[in-house]
Amino acid sequence: MIPVISFVGSHNCGKTTILEKVIRGLKQKGYKVAVIKHHKGDFELDIQGKDTWRLAEAGSDVVAISSPQKTAVIKKPEQELTLDRITEMVCDGMDIVISEGYKFDDKPKIEVFRSEVSDRILSDEKDLVALVTDRRFDIDVPQFSFDDADGIVKLIIEKYLANTSSAGVSLIVNGVPLDMKPFIQDMFINTVSGLVAALHGTENAKEIKITVRLP
Repeated sequence: MIPVISFVGSHNCGKTTILEKVIRGLKQKGYKVAVIKHHKGDFELDIQGKDTWRLAEAGSDVVAISSPQKTAVIKKPEQELTLDRITEMVCDGMDIVISEGYKFDDKPKIEVFRSEVSDRILSDEKDLVALVTDRRFDIDVPQFSFDDADGIVKLIIEKYLANTSSAGVSLIVNGVPLDMKPFIQDMFINTVSGLVAALHGTENAKEIKITVRLP
C-alpha cells in the first residue's frame, strides 16, 4: 500500500511552509510525491473568461485540459470526495501521498504547532507520527523544530519508504504478462490475502500463487 501522511495544524501555523521543505527533501532523495490539499470552502483554479472556464460555466460536469507539460481535471462531485478516493485518483506511480489538512481523517499525522496561533495540540497522541513545534511537549512523539525539515524527511523515509515491502501482483493472461496500476495491485493483494487468511494453515503467508483455468 502507498503510504499516506497528513500534515495538520491550526490556521496560519506554517503547514504549507514546512510541507514545501519536506517535499523538496523527498524529491532530492528521488521519491515521487503526490500532495492533496484540503479546502473548507469553494475554490477556483480556472481563470474567468478562459476557454475551460467558459466550458465549465456552460454546464460541463468535468473539464480537462492537457498539454505536454501538465494535465488538469476540474470535476464537480455530487458530494465531497474522501481522502481515500482522491488518493486512488492520484497515487499511480507515486511513492507516497501527503495531504495538507484532513485533521479528522484516520491517517497518520504530522502536526505543526505554533504557540502564537494555538494553545493545544489538535491530534490524539496515538495518531501522531511527529510534531513540528516551537515548544516542547511531554508526549512520546518525535518533535522537530521549524528549521529541521531534514529531520522530518529522514523520519518519513525510515518509517514509510525505506525497506518498503516488495509486495506486488503479476497477472498473466493467455501467457501474456499484463501491467496493473498500483492501486489495482493493492485491490488484488487485499482481496486475495483476506480470503487466504481465512483458510487453515496460511499463517505468515509471504507468497500466494493462483492459477485459474476458464472453460
